[in-house]
Amino acid sequence: MSSHLTTTFFHFRKPRKEDAAEIWKLIKGTRVLDLNSAYCYLMLCEWFPDTCVIAEEDQQIVGFVSAFRPPNKPDVIFVWQVAVQESMRGKGLGKKLLQELLERDECENIHYLEATVSPSNLASQSLFQSLAQQLNCSCCVQECFSVDMFPEPGHEAEQIYRIGPIVR
Repeated sequence: MSSHLTTTFFHFRKPRKEDAAEIWKLIKGTRVLDLNSAYCYLMLCEWFPDTCVIAEEDQQIVGFVSAFRPPNKPDVIFVWQVAVQESMRGKGLGKKLLQELLERDECENIHYLEATVSPSNLASQSLFQSLAQQLNCSCCVQECFSVDMFPEPGHEAEQIYRIGPIVR
């Protein structure tokens, strides 16, 4: 009896505006992330490529992180969405995407990573807690957006996860 160990290799890169439609489909396919307009993903790819990361396997987009540096917090990177194709989950790709982001020259002066997470999104909670542990940082969780701030019914509150200080 023989066993085959499959190792997956991902290629990481900055997004281009031509990637926006596939990114939109990836986000839609997660069925857990808020799906923004296609125009939103076009803007992220066009104007925020330095803080967004695409993961590819066999030239197919299988993961995406959208992030930006809040103008009033120059030492913070805010992670908006972490999306991993369903067939790629459980391979550590979400954390690899975040590591790739933090290793970029554009994040050299980043000391904190922030992200909002809903209480039912256990996978994201685990991802950010695991990243904090790997970075040997604290992970503080606080209320951010209450349920009544969202116009659509059924949207959960969002808590903010703050990881840091990140020491290089």
